[in-house]
Amino acid sequence: MKTSADFKSSKKRYFLAQRISYVLLAVILFVFGLITIRNFLYPIAFGFLLAYLVYPVANWLEKKRFPRILANLITIIGSLAILASLFLVAYRIISPLALDLPKLAEAGISNLSEMLANISRFFGFDRTDTQKFIQDQTTLLLEAGAEYFQAFFTATTSTIIAFGLMPVYIFLFLYYRTKFMYFLLMIAGKSYKREVIAILREISTVMVRYTAGVIVVVFILCIINSLGIWIIGLRYAIALGVTAALFNFIPYFGTLLGGLVPFLFAFLVEGNLVLAFRVVVLFIIIQFMENNILTPNIVGGNVKISPFFIITGLVAASMIWGIPGMLLIVPFLAILRIVFSHIDFMKPYAFLLGEEGTRKHAITSGKIKRLWRKRKENK
Repeated sequence: MKTSADFKSSKKRYFLAQRISYVLLAVILFVFGLITIRNFLYPIAFGFLLAYLVYPVANWLEKKRFPRILANLITIIGSLAILASLFLVAYRIISPLALDLPKLAEAGISNLSEMLANISRFFGFDRTDTQKFIQDQTTLLLEAGAEYFQAFFTATTSTIIAFGLMPVYIFLFLYYRTKFMYFLLMIAGKSYKREVIAILREISTVMVRYTAGVIVVVFILCIINSLGIWIIGLRYAIALGVTAALFNFIPYFGTLLGGLVPFLFAFLVEGNLVLAFRVVVLFIIIQFMENNILTPNIVGGNVKISPFFIITGLVAASMIWGIPGMLLIVPFLAILRIVFSHIDFMKPYAFLLGEEGTRKHAITSGKIKRLWRKRKENK
């Protein structure tokens, strides 16, 4: 027969299971909602992020006694003019490669089939039959890809339309920023006024420094990549260098994904193993420079997010929102960490997201110098 203690224990277990079920259901519904209305949400998310980026300019114009509407319009139109100029420059740089793409793709397929046909000889297959089979399968693959291209074009068109609303979102975020702040203050109450203001200021500082820092790093990498690819003797050096650099808007995986473009060009299109090896060596050097010199000194530790959560966040965001998710996840994780760090019962989650707690295990320049000094002393 069950005692009152057993009954209380089973009741606690039931309520715990019920609570976990509700939390899991809420998470599933939240993720489902993010996937379902992503074309509506991520332009707003980009608008929110870019509004923080251009806020210092709009705020400076207001301090010069420009009306808020005029200050916002000048800031947005100026930003769009700069963006359009950069787009045109990038288009002019990449267009020679884009125009020759059909010819280059044909050369790549030919070199790939030749390479695989030569390898097949060692396994007892006829070289000519293997080469013909690979070319036939590649042709079928390209024909099948035409169907997916139409769907991709439709998705891209809807994305362009959605992003066309971004200037509107940026303007509205800038125009109603004071109202949004008062709204948050009204929710938090007078007792938490200082905390809310501190959170908003910290978010503003981090977003501006992080976004501007990433843009500067990508611009520098455009020059370094193009110069490096030109030195190793690969064609379309500037186009490939700029294309590779643009991937660096994605943290951690950016240099790897970017380096894959010139590597495949050297390996498949040029059919030159030496050039492909040079590309690998070049991007190992660039990865080291970007991780240890450019990003720490330009972007710095502004986001202060653990690499574990950055990497898992990138993977999860790519599954939910694709490339836009990978571009947005890091700044929004930084916002979460800032908010959590100012709320007492959420501070453990801020600690979990942050870099704290692993400093003694990290490899730093100071530790390397001390190790080198000790080694000299022992000698």
